Amino acid sequence: MLFMNDISYNKWNVMSDDSIVRQIGEFVRYHRMEANKNQERLAKDAGISRSTLSLLERGETVTIATLIRVLRVLDQLHVLNGFTVVHQQSPLLLAKEEKNRRQRVASPRPKKIDHTGNEDVRW
Repeated sequence: MLFMNDISYNKWNVMSDDSIVRQIGEFVRYHRMEANKNQERLAKDAGISRSTLSLLERGETVTIATLIRVLRVLDQLHVLNGFTVVHQQSPLLLAKEEKNRRQRVASPRPKKIDHTGNEDVRW
């Protein structure tokens, strides 16, 4: 089985851009065939032309939106997990935020009434 995120399969950082695009095309072709779909069927399901799918499979330039549509139809969107950004906070900053986090809710203050019996409103 062919996986795009299998680092042992390829050393992505030393591959040329053209080689990477060809690898993506091979991935799409492989999974299309595994899904037992011809180009016409996959293209229709993805809402693209057959010629655009053919370009993608041959490693030619297509839009990212096209690639996403094809991956969605092939149930291969999981390969995009590598693009997930995980924000990590330093332990010191996290401890500081915990210290500053509100610990309890203050009870409402009683209203002050002036000598005329009206509520004392001062800005």
